[in-house]
Amino acid sequence: MMGQESFTPLKRPGGGALLPATFANGLPRTNRPTSRARHIHRTFNNIKITILCGFVTILVLRGTVGLGNLVSSESESENLHLIEETNRIISEIRSDNDPDDNVTYTDFNPNATYTLGPKIINWDQQRKLWLNLNPQFPNYINGKAKILLVTGSPPNPCDNSIGDHYLLKAIKNKIDYCRLHGIEIVYNMAHLDTELAGYWAKLPLIRRLMLSHPEVEWIWWMDSDALFTDMVFEIPYSKYDNYNMVIHGYPDLLFNQKSWIALNTGSFLFRNCQWSLDLLDEWAPMGPKGPIREEAGKILTANLKGRPAFEADDQSALIYLLISQKDEWMNKVFVENSYFLHGYWAGLVDRYEEMIEKYHPGLGDERWPFVTHFVGCKPCGSYGDYPVEKCLRSMERAFNFADNQVLKLYGFRHRGLVSPKIKRIRNESVTPLEFVNQFDIRHSVCKSV
Repeated sequence: MMGQESFTPLKRPGGGALLPATFANGLPRTNRPTSRARHIHRTFNNIKITILCGFVTILVLRGTVGLGNLVSSESESENLHLIEETNRIISEIRSDNDPDDNVTYTDFNPNATYTLGPKIINWDQQRKLWLNLNPQFPNYINGKAKILLVTGSPPNPCDNSIGDHYLLKAIKNKIDYCRLHGIEIVYNMAHLDTELAGYWAKLPLIRRLMLSHPEVEWIWWMDSDALFTDMVFEIPYSKYDNYNMVIHGYPDLLFNQKSWIALNTGSFLFRNCQWSLDLLDEWAPMGPKGPIREEAGKILTANLKGRPAFEADDQSALIYLLISQKDEWMNKVFVENSYFLHGYWAGLVDRYEEMIEKYHPGLGDERWPFVTHFVGCKPCGSYGDYPVEKCLRSMERAFNFADNQVLKLYGFRHRGLVSPKIKRIRNESVTPLEFVNQFDIRHSVCKSV
């Protein structure tokens, strides 16, 4: 569906405008293993782990049925080695790295910079022609732009099982919102470019989806740790007819204070057009892992107020780009703060009861936040900026706060904002359609249009 045919990110002559020339032209490139070699290695690992797990199972069974006395000290040593080898391979499979990812920084062109792919210069014309030739795939339906929500998570299991559980809740929440508002959704679990892992993985994915789905007018990226908490609110797309990017932030923090948190890339929209492809091309060169990302991080820390010293991240790089090239990009960027396209969780989750008492869904702002984003929680990882218990409890409250808005149509709600259990809130009726007209969120949306 996503057209993920194998390709190798290319090098384009000349330094990227985003980076100072001495930086962009002086950093090494990495050798990239072939996809075939990578596939063979992983297949071999899978075979090894299957055989080794079988051996471990036999060993356990032998001990269980009382044959342990027949095992010599030599075989015990072999058994221990098998267990260690099994654990090593499991760790390797769970890891983001392949043996071939041990990079060497010797094969590089000092006059080349990283690119996401072949430079495309006439995408608007190509896309317009395609839409004309394929009227069965319109980019507008009944005057409403076609939206594709994009989210995802790493290809490996979380460090803890509860993390996987909350990833499931997060995608369920997004599927509910998309179903109610006629939005298509893509959930990605693949690194399309291993050099742009971590924060940066969204960039090659967004580009590939744009090029593979010309019928989509807007690509809407949302982090896996962000939840819809106003299931009625709809983005006012007509407000952005003259813009190509919509992102939550504050212009004063961006241009006057040059703050590293002036914008948030956890939830933003890109129009499917040439301008967006060009911005992605300018945004990406700080992203390749290794010395490039580390050196770029030093530049960002030196130029953005309050930024700690760490490797380059996509949010800081975008802020730096928009500040340093304001005249080129900002006329098509809408910095939105009239509603919560991104709402910082710490100031919201403990106010849900107050919101329920005083307000109603459909507002999207601080009274009833559109999106609650759990920045710094990292439920899937083994570390975070906040205590795990606080994060999980807060995520549970946010999920149930949103889920109650969905369950209302069916006559149920959660027993409490921290409880997964539900209770009935009205009796069955012989005229059920009256409840559809009264409680279906889709009717609320239609009335507000």
